[in-house]
Amino acid sequence: MLENEYDFILLIAGMGLVTYIPRWLPLFFLSQRKLPQWLVDWLDLIPVAILSALIFPDLLVTGSPRHLDVVQLKSVVAIPTFLFALKTRSLGGTVLVGMMLFWLTSSLI
Repeated sequence: MLENEYDFILLIAGMGLVTYIPRWLPLFFLSQRKLPQWLVDWLDLIPVAILSALIFPDLLVTGSPRHLDVVQLKSVVAIPTFLFALKTRSLGGTVLVGMMLFWLTSSLI
């Protein structure tokens, strides 16, 4: 039993290291250096790219087997929600507007 507990602790420590090291290394090596502006601009785009990669497949693809379906309730609701987000830049307001529009359209259909 003692060996299994040791393996479990070692597993947790290993998972912590493989999570912590990739986050710590760039901070350690790049915190004392001035990055070129083009790299800073490129790094600013990463959150948008990740969010798009998470959202667009859910909005545009459906079924099993997967197929393109652009006209879904959630993709239609996403358009005015996106426009609201662009105009107001309010995260909370965008979430509320998106939820309200989705609830409203799903109750009408």
